Amino acid sequence: MPVSRRVQDSFARASWIRRMFEEGLRLKAEHGPDNVYDFSLGNPDLEPPPAFKQVLRDLAAEPGPGWHAYMPNAGYPRTRERVADWMSRLHGLEFSSGDVVMTPGAAGALNIILKTLLDPHDEVVVPRPCFLEYDNYLENHGAVVRPVVLGPDFSLDTAAIAGAIGPSTRAVLINSPHNPTGRVYPVEQIETLAEVLRSASERLGRPVYLISDEPYRRLVYDGVEVPSIFTAYQDSLVATSFSKDLSVPGERIGFAAVHPGLTDHDEVLAGLGLCMRNLGYVNAPAFMQRAIAEVLDEQVDVTTYRRRRDLLCDGLSDSGYEFARPQGAFYLFPRSPLPDDVALVGLLQQERILVVPGIAFGAPGYFRIAYCVDERTIEGALPGFRRVREQLRD
Repeated sequence: MPVSRRVQDSFARASWIRRMFEEGLRLKAEHGPDNVYDFSLGNPDLEPPPAFKQVLRDLAAEPGPGWHAYMPNAGYPRTRERVADWMSRLHGLEFSSGDVVMTPGAAGALNIILKTLLDPHDEVVVPRPCFLEYDNYLENHGAVVRPVVLGPDFSLDTAAIAGAIGPSTRAVLINSPHNPTGRVYPVEQIETLAEVLRSASERLGRPVYLISDEPYRRLVYDGVEVPSIFTAYQDSLVATSFSKDLSVPGERIGFAAVHPGLTDHDEVLAGLGLCMRNLGYVNAPAFMQRAIAEVLDEQVDVTTYRRRRDLLCDGLSDSGYEFARPQGAFYLFPRSPLPDDVALVGLLQQERILVVPGIAFGAPGYFRIAYCVDERTIEGALPGFRRVREQLRD
């Protein structure tokens, strides 16, 4: 056996994304890239803001010894201070550099948080549908996933979460704005969830942590605001990145932040720094840390994504697809007009449209469209979406 059983299981879970990628390559070779409509990956196509590129030029031109050397595992003190000041403005709490660890993306942040908090067989409650890598990350650290289903409108089912919390529960992991649905959990649901966790923590005699994955926090539409988990719940941690709001996913730069009043705060922060080493990250990229410190208030033009959302939603609605209009991120998660979402994905492939079935996110009967693509791709795909919908009516 060339690879471990665990890796073989991971191949199976990740097969849909890989399959869409490979199918896309085949179709583009056969029909030309302009005649294939690939909505499979959440890879933002917008260029970073001009200010970010200027900062890169300025930093590259500055002389200075040791700027490409190791720094503390938690990151440059100056970068952490600036991120902490930015977080203080964002959440209305007083963060310090000691509440922040710079990481290689949100994935790095999640993994150091999970490694720090979890012992083998600890349980983590995860609402479904969800980002398909969560199960892999939790498996990395020996945890047991306790899935709960989101509400019919993809809202948090706090009663279901409360029912899933047991003696081995260590944390609840949420994501808002949400991949794959684009849902933003309103403040009322976050506050109710906080009450559930306070009650569970008191019952268990230890904290049940709330972990929020927030790389899409600043990609929201129509005046929607993303409520702060920090103002709702003390034993909370955030994993985030600049991949989506600065459109730099390949640069792998993000951070983990903890509530200033977190139980055993200093020990947890020490654990996060240690796990940067133990997991082999060592530190976040030095050049990107220096760059991010100068552009924290910059972001891509969200109106572009909103325009694409509206173009896609209006076209699919006219064709008879059912969905909840996204409030954030750049994903649409329509209900499949076939009970078998995999079969629907196959029909769309015949139209050279690549999407991901809901089963890949733990939600069969739906499919995900990533609309971080140019408008020409959306416009070119809409007739194919319509033809498949009409075919299913016959």
